[in-house]
Amino acid sequence: MNPLKLAVQKKGRLTDQSLALLKAAGIRLENGKGKLMARATNFPLELLFLRDDDIPSTIARGMAHTGILGRNELLEQNEPVAERLPLGFAKCRLMLAVQREEDCTDLSWFAGKRIATSYPEVTAKFFADNGIEASVEPISGSVEIAPGMGLADAVCDLVSTGSTLLANGLKPVFEVLSSEAVLVTPEDLAPEPAAVLDELLFRIEAVQRARRTKYILLNAPNDAIPAIQQVLPGMRSPTVLPLAEPGWSSLHAAVPEDDFWNIIGQLKDLGAEGILVSAVEKVIA
Repeated sequence: MNPLKLAVQKKGRLTDQSLALLKAAGIRLENGKGKLMARATNFPLELLFLRDDDIPSTIARGMAHTGILGRNELLEQNEPVAERLPLGFAKCRLMLAVQREEDCTDLSWFAGKRIATSYPEVTAKFFADNGIEASVEPISGSVEIAPGMGLADAVCDLVSTGSTLLANGLKPVFEVLSSEAVLVTPEDLAPEPAAVLDELLFRIEAVQRARRTKYILLNAPNDAIPAIQQVLPGMRSPTVLPLAEPGWSSLHAAVPEDDFWNIIGQLKDLGAEGILVSAVEKVIA
């Protein structure tokens, strides 16, 4: 079987997190760092290490079957490829930012202003969608210094913590785009690589579900089990096992991480004891 060609960013935090995701999905790779290509040793997969802004065009031209990059770059390049799966890491926001002393409370402030950005396509579309006529100035490198140098009135830049903007006398005011790492595919994919991609997505989604899940084991009096079952539905229903001590049972269940602390409080109120919590490696739906 021919390998599925997966394009990833050649360096940076997104690269490391992409490789960690593949490892969690049980895919072993040759040592590919510093190379342009790496093969998996136990899965029909070949990695291509590229600049992030080259990934969409590489997929669109058929030189790669799929890729991992930031949603911001996907939308900026505007190639005929589509987001297939959000991956939950490398989260950031594309924000409009102005100088700290500016009183900017409405998008109309940007009418007639010069906006420096490394994302001119996304920024121009945002203003067009909101009926604002602004001058979008493409710039590479340190966008945040443009207002201080008199090159622009504001910027549109990626923000994680906002510390870089703050250090340059800027404040974020409006969100243009919420971004994270996404897996992208072309509009059409041949049956053979599509089948491999489906298996890859199956593995990735199992890892994602596991990261959103905690496994709980607890002891409870039998008369409390009906009420606890309402709190702990599990994937279908909790596993209930009798303990050596008469009148008591052990319950095992998978719990969504977002509800975890609320559920723990309810379990304690219902008489649960000896609650053990562990991480989950994979969840197969």
